[in-house]
Amino acid sequence: ISGYSLVVQARDSGTPPLSSSVTVNVDISDVNDNSPVFTPANYTAVIQENKPVGTSILQLVVTDKDSFHNGPPFTFTILTGNEEEEFTLDPHGVLRSAVIFKHMVSTEYVLCVQAKDSGKPQQVSHTYVQVRVIEESIHKPTAIPLEIFIVTMEDDFPGGVIGKIHATDQDVYDVLTYTLRSEQKSLFKVNSHDGKIIALGGLDNGKYVLNVSVSDGRFQVPIDVVVHVEQLLHEMLQNTVTIRFENVSPEDFVGLHMHGFRRTLRNAVLSQKQDSLHIISIQPVAGSSQLDMLFAVQMHSGGFYKPAYLIQKLTNARRHLENVIRISAILEKNCSGLDCQEQHCEQSLSIDSHSLMTYSTARISFVCPRFYRNVRCMC
Repeated sequence: ISGYSLVVQARDSGTPPLSSSVTVNVDISDVNDNSPVFTPANYTAVIQENKPVGTSILQLVVTDKDSFHNGPPFTFTILTGNEEEEFTLDPHGVLRSAVIFKHMVSTEYVLCVQAKDSGKPQQVSHTYVQVRVIEESIHKPTAIPLEIFIVTMEDDFPGGVIGKIHATDQDVYDVLTYTLRSEQKSLFKVNSHDGKIIALGGLDNGKYVLNVSVSDGRFQVPIDVVVHVEQLLHEMLQNTVTIRFENVSPEDFVGLHMHGFRRTLRNAVLSQKQDSLHIISIQPVAGSSQLDMLFAVQMHSGGFYKPAYLIQKLTNARRHLENVIRISAILEKNCSGLDCQEQHCEQSLSIDSHSLMTYSTARISFVCPRFYRNVRCMC
């Protein structure tokens, strides 16, 4: 406890008694009575042979229960086990290699490390670090090609995480890093540690092929990443139809069903091969296990098919569509709960282009805006 605040009252013996109060603050000054504490108490680390000098092996973690002026910064020293000066330890507690290790020369080192705090008198503690030297990588990383679909309103893409590269390596201790060709960094970024792909704002309509690679420090492997960007037209929103699916998550739909259902849907509703099917958004239905998919169909001439025409096509092909995934409903208007007849129900659709939803799987990622459906009676 660093301090106490007391209220002291003095009362006299007169009639009536009179009193007054005063606040007394008592500060407890710290003495350096706690040693630094390593977490964990002892360490085990590995380094592959032939790694360059200066490779980071381990980060020591030290805490101190004393106040800040009796705790950090800490002074680290290797007391034993480093007689040949194979290791260095920086002021931040990072253990690094000072030589190029060879598995055939030695497979294990045991270091005794001391941490000293900044108090007076100084307190010290010790830990043991076991470093194993293992053979260098013999397996190349493997990565799954990734295809990303981004749907956004015209020139209104805010940017964000659009997918994640999934890579593995059979070498147990390999650490994978991801890089993107430098000239593409004006539009995209890749997190070097976890492979997340980030798109910057203002992407234009079109197809982007990213030159991404994954490395284990010895082998570097290219990864096929293709990004498709589709910009919505406001006219699309006036000609949308919603297909509601039963018992499917957005990720399962994207990863397992989207390609197959898109192909089946094209065959069901397109009158000409030159017509274009646009999946605008997919979105879970609140409070249920259902999923809404919003789409529109553009004619080769440039206009859009009316929802009533598309619903007729869908109704005729519903059994065929359900061979791919179970359909709960086909919606043009959603007037359930409103006391008006269907023909007197007016629906409006709004898109929040700054509220993007990213549904990412190992092979496919789908990024789309959140949509809101508003209905009102015209009767």
